[in-house]
Amino acid sequence: MRNQLTALAYGWVTVFSLIFASSLIVALLLRFTSFNEPALGWTTLGIGIVSLFIGGIFAGAKGKMKGWLMGAAVGLGFTSLSFLIQYLGLSTTFSGEQALYHLFYLLAAMLGGIIGVNTAGPRTNESY
Repeated sequence: MRNQLTALAYGWVTVFSLIFASSLIVALLLRFTSFNEPALGWTTLGIGIVSLFIGGIFAGAKGKMKGWLMGAAVGLGFTSLSFLIQYLGLSTTFSGEQALYHLFYLLAAMLGGIIGVNTAGPRTNESY
C-alpha cells in the first residue's frame, strides 16, 4: 500500500511540475511572440494530455503493478484538484467540453500507467 501511495505522489508531482513549466513557457510565448490566443486552446489540451501521460508512466513505473489503476488515480487526482479550484475559486462547475477534456486526461494517464508498468522491469516480492 505504501508503495502505491509513493507511486501516486511521483505521478502527481510529475504532472504538476510539467504543467507548471509548460504554463511558464506558454506565458512567455504569449508575451514575447506573435503566438495568438486561438491556438492556445489546442496547445493547453495537448500539454495536459502529454503531462498526464508522462505522470501516468512515472506512477506505473514506480508502482510496478496495476498500471491502469495507478494512472486512473493520477488522472482523477488532477481532475479533482482542477474541479475544486474552479468550483471554489470561480464558483462554476465543469462544462460539457471541460468534462470531455478531463475524460481524455484520465485516459491518457491510464495509458501512461499501463506503459509505465510494462517498462518498469521485473517485479519484486514486496510489490505483491
